[in-house]
Amino acid sequence: MATKKAGGSSRNGRDSSGRRLGVKRYGGQIVSAGSIIIRQRGTKYGISDNVGLGKDHTVYSTIDGIVFFKRGRGNRTVVGVLPKLCKSEV
Repeated sequence: MATKKAGGSSRNGRDSSGRRLGVKRYGGQIVSAGSIIIRQRGTKYGISDNVGLGKDHTVYSTIDGIVFFKRGRGNRTVVGVLPKLCKSEV
């Protein structure tokens, strides 16, 4: 019977890299259409005006504008985008 463990087997090497989740654009920042605002697992943040929800629950902008956050129903934070006014509209 061997007294040493056979060489070549390793107990290390099972660490995975981070998933880079979280808020990518904060309230008041300007975004363009298609920009990712939040990467999340599940719907921690709800969606409001002018944003979409991807199949992996990514929140993204559907228009050019300014990001805002507010409290929604049930004390959940929702995110939306306000349209950016052009100088001709002012």
